[in-house]
Amino acid sequence: MAKKLTTFILIALVAGVILGLALHFGVRSSYGGDSAGAEEQLKTLAGYFSIVTTIFLRLIKMIIAPLVFATLVAGIAHMGDTAALGRVGARAIGWFICASLVSLTLGLILVNLLQPGVGLDFPLPPADTASGVEKAAFNLKDFFTHVFPASGIEAMANNEILQIVIFSLFIGVAITAVGEKAAPLIRAVDALVHVMLQVTNYVMRFAPIAVFAAVTGTLAERGPTIIGNLAYFMGSFYLGMLLLWCVLIGICFLIVGKRTRLLVRYIRDPLLLAFSTASSEAAYPRTLEALDKFGVPPRIASFVLPLGYSFNLDGSMIYMTFATIFIAQAYGIDLTLGQEITMLLVLMITSKGIAGVPRASLVVIAATLSFFDIPEAGLLLILGIDHFLDMGRSATNVVGNAVASAVISKWETGRLDPIESPEIDGPHAPSGHGPAQNVTSFDQV
Repeated sequence: MAKKLTTFILIALVAGVILGLALHFGVRSSYGGDSAGAEEQLKTLAGYFSIVTTIFLRLIKMIIAPLVFATLVAGIAHMGDTAALGRVGARAIGWFICASLVSLTLGLILVNLLQPGVGLDFPLPPADTASGVEKAAFNLKDFFTHVFPASGIEAMANNEILQIVIFSLFIGVAITAVGEKAAPLIRAVDALVHVMLQVTNYVMRFAPIAVFAAVTGTLAERGPTIIGNLAYFMGSFYLGMLLLWCVLIGICFLIVGKRTRLLVRYIRDPLLLAFSTASSEAAYPRTLEALDKFGVPPRIASFVLPLGYSFNLDGSMIYMTFATIFIAQAYGIDLTLGQEITMLLVLMITSKGIAGVPRASLVVIAATLSFFDIPEAGLLLILGIDHFLDMGRSATNVVGNAVASAVISKWETGRLDPIESPEIDGPHAPSGHGPAQNVTSFDQV
């Protein structure tokens, strides 16, 4: 089923490109060129296609909160003791910090080497010109208070991943402390994991349709011109992400060994899904199952992956430095090495404070631009192609979190046991995350 899903998504992606461009040029031709009527008609068509994509992403969000809660609580409960939990947590945070620094630094180096904004020489906009993106200045009080949920139910209702993680940590540790009395609750949480993954299997059947609708609507409305205008910037950024993939997978190869090739193969499905829908969340369930098949114990994958979605968004990190320096270059603003290093550190901190915020990268960039007296309206330069950039960011986030889970599992267990089942999804899902009749229990991990 996994291979079929990947094939269907690829077919949907190609079909979406063809139909989207055909609609774009067809409507413009019928209106005799770039008229306001053509623009309105294309926007209306894109709105119809977006209905399908929005429904799919809402279904994904419906899954995320209970799935993160159930898998994380079950993973902690079966961790065995709080010492193991603390050790895995420390290793995860250490990896996330290092990976974030590598991503930010790589973006900083490449944008200075490739200089995609140099020569554009855009005039400085008026000081009061707004970008349309709400800024979120870094505030230490807001950062720490936002981490802790006022209500576990509210955190789940709002899909606040970081708050759900904190809530799940308390529940999981409490279950471990209570011991035998909590055994029925552990069985219930295990059952909830299996149920949610079965729900995931149902939802994922609609993924190719959602991909087709997303690509068709985007290209129908915007056409190929929006990509061509900033092609060098996009090409430079995608080159940077490709290099980041090589770095992350290379490090994984050094630590995990030759089985890293299998990891790359197993995450193709969630990676393609994240790329085509421009949503890291859409790939979360599939990434969890791919790690399961690769041999990452459920107790570790269920703990590390949700943390990664809050602290280890490598694709977003490289984009932040790349886009911020690009905007400065486009306006002819020279930044000293000291300012760029300061910017890197500022982005390192502020990016951790807005986990779960929609279009979080743009929000952080908007705040950073004003911090360094770069016109905030510079975001308007990249807003038009942000969807296409977000596709790459989302895919890179999947790679970064999959590698993090595999590496931390290798450090913790010393080995990665392959799963014999050839399928990742469907009613015969492997290991501790599949339906009860076909799985290895968390207790056996």
